[in-house]
Amino acid sequence: MKRLVLVRHGESVWNKENRFTGWTDVPLSEQGIQEAKKAGQTLKKEGFQFRLAYTSYLTRAIKTLWLMLEEMDLMWIEERKSWRLNEKHYGNLQGLNKAETAKKFGEEKVLMWRRSFDVPPEPLADDDERNPRFDPRYADLSPDELPKTESLKEVIERMLPYWESEIKPSLEKQGDLLVAAHGNSLRALVMHLKGMSKEEILKFNIPTGIPYVFEFDDEMNFVKDYFLGDPEEVKKLMEKVANQAKAK
Repeated sequence: MKRLVLVRHGESVWNKENRFTGWTDVPLSEQGIQEAKKAGQTLKKEGFQFRLAYTSYLTRAIKTLWLMLEEMDLMWIEERKSWRLNEKHYGNLQGLNKAETAKKFGEEKVLMWRRSFDVPPEPLADDDERNPRFDPRYADLSPDELPKTESLKEVIERMLPYWESEIKPSLEKQGDLLVAAHGNSLRALVMHLKGMSKEEILKFNIPTGIPYVFEFDDEMNFVKDYFLGDPEEVKKLMEKVANQAKAK
C-alpha cells in the first residue's frame, strides 16, 4: 500500500480576513499555526513516516509543512518545492474581501470567479506590482508560464504534469508522501485522482490543516480516500469554506 497525504495550509491572515489570496505571499495566522501543528501531531499519532515532502513556493504552505514535520520529528527529510503547487492565481481579485466583493458584484458573479471551471477572474496588468514577473522566486520561469489570472482548468493544466513527472513516480518509489499546498492546486489533483466531473469538483471544498489521505495499491490503483478528523467537524469546515463568498 502507498499513501499520499494532502494538507491544505493552515489558516492564513488573509483567510482570517476572508480575502482572495492567490499568489500573494501572506503568513499563517495564529490559528493557522495551531492547525499545522495539530496536523503534524495527528499524522504522528497515526504512525505516518515520510522521507520526502512537497510544497509550493508560498510561505503559508512552506511554514505549514515545517510545522507538521517539526511535530513529527521529521525536519531532516527532503523537501521539494514547485510553483506548480501554488494556489490558483486570482488576478485582480487578490487582496479583496470575498463577502464585500459579493455584495458589490453579486454572489453569483463571485461564485463564478471562485468556482467556475474555466472562467478566470480579470487578469493583472503587466505593470501591476502584484504581477509574479516582479517576484524573484519566479525569475527562472518563462513569461508564458507566469499567470496573471487562472481558472481551475488552468491550474489543472500546470499541476498534472508535475504529478505525472515528479510526485507519482516518487510515491511509487517511496511508499508514503506528504504534500502541503493550497485549496485549488489540491482540488486539481483530487479531481484527477478520483475521476471527478467538473460539476463534482466545483462543489468540493478542502478545509485548512486537515490531513487528507489517499491510499493506492502496489500497482498505483486508487483504493480509498479519507480525512483524518472527526467527520462532523470536517463537514462543518468544508461548509465554512463553501460559504466564504456569501454577501454579508
